[in-house]
Amino acid sequence: MKHAQFKALVLSSEIHLNKIARHFGINRTFKWQDALILRQNQLEGIVRLPADKEVHIFHFGSVVFVNCQDHEMMDIIQYLKRVEKSLNTVNPHEYSDDYLLRIDPAGEPAITNDCLIASAEQNFHREIVTTVLAKSVALEKIESSTDQLLDEIEDVVESLRQGNLNISDEQLAKMSARILGYKFTTISYIMLLDKPDITWFNEDAAGLFAELSALFELGDRYEKLKHKTDTLMDITAVFSGLAHAKRGTRLEWAVIILIAIEIVLSLYSLFFAGQTH
Repeated sequence: MKHAQFKALVLSSEIHLNKIARHFGINRTFKWQDALILRQNQLEGIVRLPADKEVHIFHFGSVVFVNCQDHEMMDIIQYLKRVEKSLNTVNPHEYSDDYLLRIDPAGEPAITNDCLIASAEQNFHREIVTTVLAKSVALEKIESSTDQLLDEIEDVVESLRQGNLNISDEQLAKMSARILGYKFTTISYIMLLDKPDITWFNEDAAGLFAELSALFELGDRYEKLKHKTDTLMDITAVFSGLAHAKRGTRLEWAVIILIAIEIVLSLYSLFFAGQTH
């Protein structure tokens, strides 16, 4: 019985695959939808026993290790850090997920929450599993960041409920930029709505991708995230409108005060001018 153990981590917000590929002598240009796969030849010298081990690196920051022990994963991360400085080596397991591919010729094929059982390993199994895992952990990071922003917004809402709106244009701009960034990252970087190329001409691969995507709730999580970011944008739009109205009111009062001062000065001048005559 053969196994393939997968471990997905989020190591950065973006990884430059072409830079890493050139370092390993891989002469091809990687597009947004491609994953860079390091196999035995590339892993020799980094881990002691590189046979049947793989590292799938995705441009949106996820790295999926296949059949690697914890110490081997750390050795690989430390090595890649020399090439790609953005990798997180301080707390690489903050966002992680595991999955198992079990090959059992006598067993019944099945897909469960933590294991895919197949009678024989197909050439698309590892690609599909690593892709879904990579997207899932990257989405987990964005979900966590969005929830943190929701907590920050909640504090502003509570302050507003008490009649205070102490938020600057700079803070509003930063909040809006973060929300738009999550939207852009989810759709463009992680490409949750896109399928691997192999699914377009391999029906079995397409079926497996659909089942695993449903198992990891990629579609549902994307819709929830989209709803949260839309709600956040609506809230920040309200904050922006209130802040602008508040500044407009201040400006109107400033104009009124200046006019009043000008009237007083005019009356004062007329009064003293009348006394001198």
